[in-house]
Amino acid sequence: MPPGKYGMQEEWETEGVQEIVMDFLLPTGIFLKFPVSRNDTIQNIKKMVWKNARSEALFSALGDPDAYVFTCINQTAEREELEEETRRISDVRPFMGVLRLVAREGDRVEKLTNTQISLLIGKGLHEFEAQKNHEVNEFRTKMRTFCEEKAQERQMLPWQQWMEYSFPCDLEPCCSPPQCGNTKAKNIKKIFINVKFEACDESFMLQQDPQDHPVVLMRSALKKKATVFRSVRQEPEDYTLQVNGRWEFIYGKHPLCQFKYIFSCLRNSQNPYLTMVHHSTISKYQEDQGRMCSQVYKSRSLSRPPPLPLKKQNTSSLWSINEPFYIHLLQGSRVNADEGMKLVVQAGLFHGSELLCKVVTSSEVTVCSEPLWDQKLEFDINVADLPRMSRLCFALYAVIEKTKKPRGTKKKNKKADCPIAWVNTMVFDYKDQLKTGEFLLSTWPSVPDDKSDLLNPMGTVEKNPNVDSAAGLLIHFPNIRPHPLYYPPLDKISDIERNGDASISTKEEYMKLKEIMDNKNYTEFFEDEKELLWKLRAEVRDRYPESLSKLLLITKWNKREDVVQMVSLLRNWPDLPAIHALELLDYSFPDPAVRSFTIRCLRKLSDGELLQYLIQLVQVLKYESYLDCDLTTFLLERALSNRRIGHFLFWYLRSEIHVASVSLRFGLILEAYCRGNIHHIKLLTKQNEALGKMKALSDFVKGSQKMTADDLKLCIRQESYLEALSDLLSPLNPSIILAEICADKCRFMDSKMKPLWLMYKNHFAQGDMVGIIFKNGDDLRQDMLTLQMIQLMETLWKKEGLDLRMIPYGCLSTGNKMGLIEVVKNSDTIANIQRNSSNSAATAAFNKDALLNWLKSKNPEDKLDQAIEEFTLSCAGYCVATYVLGIADRHNDNIMIRETGQLFHIDFGHILGNFKRKLGINRERVPFILTYDFVHVIQQGRTNNSEKFERFREYCERAYKILCRNGTLFVNLFAMMKAAGLPELTSFKDIQYLKDSLALGKSEDEALKNFKVKFNEALRESWKTKVNWMMHSLAKDNRP
Repeated sequence: MPPGKYGMQEEWETEGVQEIVMDFLLPTGIFLKFPVSRNDTIQNIKKMVWKNARSEALFSALGDPDAYVFTCINQTAEREELEEETRRISDVRPFMGVLRLVAREGDRVEKLTNTQISLLIGKGLHEFEAQKNHEVNEFRTKMRTFCEEKAQERQMLPWQQWMEYSFPCDLEPCCSPPQCGNTKAKNIKKIFINVKFEACDESFMLQQDPQDHPVVLMRSALKKKATVFRSVRQEPEDYTLQVNGRWEFIYGKHPLCQFKYIFSCLRNSQNPYLTMVHHSTISKYQEDQGRMCSQVYKSRSLSRPPPLPLKKQNTSSLWSINEPFYIHLLQGSRVNADEGMKLVVQAGLFHGSELLCKVVTSSEVTVCSEPLWDQKLEFDINVADLPRMSRLCFALYAVIEKTKKPRGTKKKNKKADCPIAWVNTMVFDYKDQLKTGEFLLSTWPSVPDDKSDLLNPMGTVEKNPNVDSAAGLLIHFPNIRPHPLYYPPLDKISDIERNGDASISTKEEYMKLKEIMDNKNYTEFFEDEKELLWKLRAEVRDRYPESLSKLLLITKWNKREDVVQMVSLLRNWPDLPAIHALELLDYSFPDPAVRSFTIRCLRKLSDGELLQYLIQLVQVLKYESYLDCDLTTFLLERALSNRRIGHFLFWYLRSEIHVASVSLRFGLILEAYCRGNIHHIKLLTKQNEALGKMKALSDFVKGSQKMTADDLKLCIRQESYLEALSDLLSPLNPSIILAEICADKCRFMDSKMKPLWLMYKNHFAQGDMVGIIFKNGDDLRQDMLTLQMIQLMETLWKKEGLDLRMIPYGCLSTGNKMGLIEVVKNSDTIANIQRNSSNSAATAAFNKDALLNWLKSKNPEDKLDQAIEEFTLSCAGYCVATYVLGIADRHNDNIMIRETGQLFHIDFGHILGNFKRKLGINRERVPFILTYDFVHVIQQGRTNNSEKFERFREYCERAYKILCRNGTLFVNLFAMMKAAGLPELTSFKDIQYLKDSLALGKSEDEALKNFKVKFNEALRESWKTKVNWMMHSLAKDNRP
């Protein structure tokens, strides 16, 4: 091996190398050396070892191959047992070409499951054990028991209910069939449905009313079968309907036209293709899954130790201690700052976003790697008044010595000279006990140019896991009493402490309260308003329960009497609608009673609604102070009752496992989910392996300047790639089967990150191929958020009978700056359509007939009117959506159109009014995109067709009014996303854009008046949009 080269990284990364010589160390002391194929599985390699060892000494001492397992040193320099023997050696990637065979120890089933979970979640379970942390261990034990019990309950379900878990119905928001243009509902004709029976090639075409329930269709199918084959009549209750080539079923008490699959077939004038599946087939799936689970749970129940008996301890109530709270700041470690500066630590006690008392600042010490303070920091709050969720926030920063300071500098700026690091820790541990003793807090680096507050109460309470490189602060919590101090359980508080002072209120006070409550756009309260709210808190509960957040914000959390009264008031607070409850998951409301009340309200969410808000619910997990919390249990419970929710919960957590501040929490929740869903591990692992191969392909494409589409196809055709990239469920939609990758149709796109365009065919599914785009190098989370909001808008519109033909295509972030996007087939960008009909880039954007001519070419004669109607509806929907969400950087390359006429937007890099700036001027001055090309199509190419245009304007206004009525929901969902750390959504200022665009706090008439102004402005300014588009086209044409 040449000097400076260690390990086999290159061999594993070089695709051309097919054989690799490996060394094998046997437990008998024998050493073997022979070549293996990089595509060989561990299982095959083990067979080869046994074959080669036959001719060696001591072979008889080896015995059964299953009694042994290979171990190797992996890429992270850890010893790994290769329990999962179906993996290829090229996927294992040992650091050195050496495999050691050792006798198996412990429970094989348990070890294999642990290995599978570790590989799937991207985090070794041994990392959790290595924490040696009681909170981690207790959480793992509790969640494992909870999830395994849920799995066992699920296996006992009757087959119909088990179907609801495994294959939940995918339904439209309302049950009316799609209407084409102005067709009245009574003209809806019957639909033809192709039905076949499983294991039978014969199929029947049946005519049904779209409003019939699935049982009616199944009865017709069984009747037809009995007639044709002269067989015995069977009962429809013994069957269910499966969509051909998908893991999607049609069942239950819903009209046929409400199922998304049938709805889209009706919409596109296609016949649905379904298969009648007997319940014995479903029961067999259930038994297979049950067998996998019971193997694991059986092996575990034998090895579970009995719980330890609880020790009785002397304890004191915290509320008996009226002494100031203090800590000792001892010293720092690994601090890196310029010489000639002084180091200072600032400490603040917070409850959510509220500072409980004045911030305390340490003395200044000279810069060195291990600065010593050894100083008592006393806070202006008594121990008795500390709320349960008190969080101690530290900031370490450096200041220039005063002598060197220029005279003109204001003193106020002194402290913020150079922020170095921050760290937060809870004052109470997870068992309600006030912390005592020494704690070494490894800190998080501060943002150097951040001029805001040094302290970061919104940040995590986790320590930085990169202990070797992070600056550390050593602090000491004092032993205030010789025995532990616990926060008292609030249900044991006497009524005397609970009842506040009852006082008489005046009519004026009630009027003032109503005024405060009616103002939705509140931000800050004056002192007299706070006092009034608190005085009339029972009135708030009885008459304005939705304003709970306002009352919580003005509660004095640093006064235990007020805390007690607030919590007891909460006990009989009426449940809130989920829309209002979501707001209480923000970090401003950390109290445990508030959070459990919130989850109680969220339990009413249907599975469809929960899926709609799941992205946000995962993000606010980052605000939780302890591992075991109501939100985690709620999400796991729902994910284990509906596999679709489980699928997306898995990916939303898995995609952020690389983020140090949440890696532990998310890893533990993923482990718990897998424990409660052993059979799902296999399906998710297949998706994970396919994504791994997509990333490898993408890295080749990006790493080579000379790579052609043919080279990519050659890569995909390799056995290991074909196998990994075929036969998986789509991460974008787990009902879709990505059966067989078509290497001939795959390519990479010409944009900067060279996304892969991958096409799949499925012989069992009717219709075209399925396409997915794999992106590597772009953060897709903002696109996910925007598309989620567009989907929510579409749902709200449809519920009010307005179908604006939106295309919220699938988009999923699956890891660090990588993810998948659904291909919308038969569509093209406006830019391509304009360029293809024009001789030069400069005139392309001004060719107003290009769009209409393209639609005419795709929709001959009678179909054109319908295509124009589709265009009009979708254009209205996207005009309103882009305006409300402040979607910027719109040009003709990121607005697309389907051959059916539907217009849709892609690439949402700038939202909430973050417009691209060129030379300090907003390049896009238009509130939303409405060009004369669009108007030309809407008016069917006739300049005087004002009736069509007025209908378009009416669609826009109706859509906007519906969104304004639901403004609170959008604002709450965006506010929850502050936890995600997206660059364009970090503060309340970003959310203010949304409040303004949805006219929150204004009447509907005022809102509509403002919208009409913007609409007319867009129309007037459309020539400027054309100039922008021309500039974009020229820039694109002139790229090297």
